[in-house]
Amino acid sequence: MQVNKIEGTFNVKDVRIGIVVSRWNSFITERLLEGTVDTLRRHGIEESRIDAVYCPGSFEIPLVASKLAETGKFDALICLGVVIRGGTPHFEYIATSTTRGISDVMLKYQIPVGFGLLTTDTIEQAIERAGTKAGNKGGEVAMTILEMISLSGQLDSL
Repeated sequence: MQVNKIEGTFNVKDVRIGIVVSRWNSFITERLLEGTVDTLRRHGIEESRIDAVYCPGSFEIPLVASKLAETGKFDALICLGVVIRGGTPHFEYIATSTTRGISDVMLKYQIPVGFGLLTTDTIEQAIERAGTKAGNKGGEVAMTILEMISLSGQLDSL
C-alpha cells in the first residue's frame, strides 16, 4: 500500500511564538520557560521573535492565550504552568478548566498551542519535569510546537 505521507518537521523559520507563563510556582515555570526558549533558539528561532507573557496562575492561562491568538500576530502559542495536587478538589478544577481552555483556544483560532501544563502529585515531581530527572517539559513542548507549525502549514496548502 502506498499513501501520501504528510508530517511536520522541526525546520521552521521566521515564525513568531507567544509563550504564556504562570507566575504561580514560578521557581518551576521559570525553568520550563528556560527550556522552551533554549530549544526554540537551538532550532533557529530568534529570541526577538518570542514573546513571554506572564499571568498570575494556571487558571488564567486560557484567557491570556486567547487574547494573544486573537491578535493574529503569532504562528503558535506555548502555555506553561504547574498545578500540584493538594488535599482538596481544587487541583481537579484548575487542571480540568485550564486544559479545556487551552484546547478551546487552539480549536477556535486554528493555530498550534503547546500544552506545557504540569499536573503533578508533588512538588518533587514538578521539579523533576522542569529540568532534572525527567528532562525539561518546556523543551519538549517547544519541539512539539515546531513540528505543529510545519504540519499546519502543509495542511493549509492541501
